[in-house]
Amino acid sequence: MTNAWETIIGLEIHAQLSTESKIFCGCSTRFGDEPNSNTCPVCLGLPGALPVLNRRAVELGARAALSLGLHINEQSIFSRKNYFYPDLPKGYQISQFDKPFSANGELEIMTAERDEAGHPIEWVPKTIAITRLHLEEDAGKNVHEGLPDIDRYSYIDLNRAGTPLAEIVTEPDFRTAWEAYDYVNHVRRALQWVGASDADMEKGNLRCEANVSVRKIGEELGTKVELKNLNSVRFMHRAIEFEVRRQIGVLESGGRLQQETRLWDERAGETRVMRSKEEAHDYRYFPEPDLPPLIVSAEFVQGVRSDMPELPEARRRRFMEQYQLSFSDASQLTSERSLADYYEKAVETSGNPRTAANWIRSELLRELESAGLSASLSPVSAADLGAFIKLIDEGKISGKQGKDVLVEMFRTGKNAAAIIEEQGMAQLSDATEIESLIDQVLAANPQQLESYRAGKESLFGFFVGQVMKASQGKANPKVVNERLKTKLQAL
Repeated sequence: MTNAWETIIGLEIHAQLSTESKIFCGCSTRFGDEPNSNTCPVCLGLPGALPVLNRRAVELGARAALSLGLHINEQSIFSRKNYFYPDLPKGYQISQFDKPFSANGELEIMTAERDEAGHPIEWVPKTIAITRLHLEEDAGKNVHEGLPDIDRYSYIDLNRAGTPLAEIVTEPDFRTAWEAYDYVNHVRRALQWVGASDADMEKGNLRCEANVSVRKIGEELGTKVELKNLNSVRFMHRAIEFEVRRQIGVLESGGRLQQETRLWDERAGETRVMRSKEEAHDYRYFPEPDLPPLIVSAEFVQGVRSDMPELPEARRRRFMEQYQLSFSDASQLTSERSLADYYEKAVETSGNPRTAANWIRSELLRELESAGLSASLSPVSAADLGAFIKLIDEGKISGKQGKDVLVEMFRTGKNAAAIIEEQGMAQLSDATEIESLIDQVLAANPQQLESYRAGKESLFGFFVGQVMKASQGKANPKVVNERLKTKLQAL
């Protein structure tokens, strides 16, 4: 909201479902294959070719719907959405219209106001109404290669044509670009978490569109502009913020907004017109005659539900309650399912939830991010990390030594005990040996000892340092502090 202006945003997300074959034929959905190598008469739209619905696409669509709090309809109808575009070989898309697969959901997300640098200030819950999630097929892709005006050429790759999509449509419930940003990230995580979609925006298997308008507070809805083909949450956020400023500028200068579709130009940092939508396009929907109604039984839905993992928000709340983690810690540890699984296995082995969270969030995640790996591919297993934490808790090595040990574990794949043995890093925790070192240090520094006894207590740190030096850094600092304090009090 800017001054007296209110922003109204609705979102549409197109997520490719993670099936191995297409929604209406057996062609592979594998990404990156040679153009037009994964095609057949069905996805090429050749005369006489008939579609057959992929059951796995329905199962994953159900997972997606349930993860977002949607009701799955007992009966839904596939329809032909008629329009001409070069990458749509049939001249129509098989989609759903008035009877979608699922509808009427409410999803609670966590969203935050941000400072100028984009850092969250305070997280608060917000409920988003999801109008529908319907199943459809993806179109092909227009590819443009080469340099403009030199060797530029274009072609159509139909490998993507027929890939199953879940289209998720919200009510216009967002009031800021950051709310939209947090919602898309929430949906991405939910779809990945339940295995419904890879939701990788770089590969194009999750794309979003934003419908943006502005109005004076209390007035009717303004003219809507559609922002198309937003392929990253960062671009989406920037596009919405620019579009809001643009619309307010037009209206405040006495202009009139056009209902149109616009694209985000990242290089120029602005939206630009793609096409006018002053008149609604007539897609002439009618039921797909080659597909019967999709009937989904209550038993099918219950089977999908029972096979799903604990959802991310429920797991975040449990982490906070069961392991006494902060909202920030629990949110980061449930940002990916593999990371949440890793954390719980490390806790099981170490018996120390707080310390496990600290080591994962700081040291381990830094190594994983540097290597471009997820927790599921970590060279340091969760069990090995748990055992490593137990060695620190037992005083076998110090926390400072632990940082070097963990880096070596990550580099070599060896466990902590082996590295400590190889490098002679075992920490000295025997009280008798440490007291002997203390006695040597006090005897070697009579002047400092006399000053300490005279009231210069800041020399305590000096004596600790000397004991650590005498032990070549291997003495347990906690034991050193305890025994030194006792010794000095006795003197």
